[in-house]
Amino acid sequence: MNNFKLFDVVALTTDLPEENLFSGQVGTIVEVYNDGEAFEVEFVDKDGHTYGLLTLRPDQLMLLHYEPVKIAA
Repeated sequence: MNNFKLFDVVALTTDLPEENLFSGQVGTIVEVYNDGEAFEVEFVDKDGHTYGLLTLRPDQLMLLHYEPVKIAA
C-alpha cells in the first residue's frame, strides 16, 4: 500500500524516454485511480506550462517531503 494522495508532489523514479520524462522530474498528482492503483501526474515547467500528463503506477513515483518526517516509534 502507498500513501500517495491528490495534490501530493512526487518525483519520477524511472526514465520514460518515450514521454521525454526522466527519473527525478517533479510532478503533482491530479487524479487517483482505483484507490491508489494508479495516478494521473502533471509535470509543469517553471513558467506554469504543462509538459507532461500521464498515468503512472505507484512504483514509478516517490513522495517528496518539504518538512521533517515524523516516524512512529
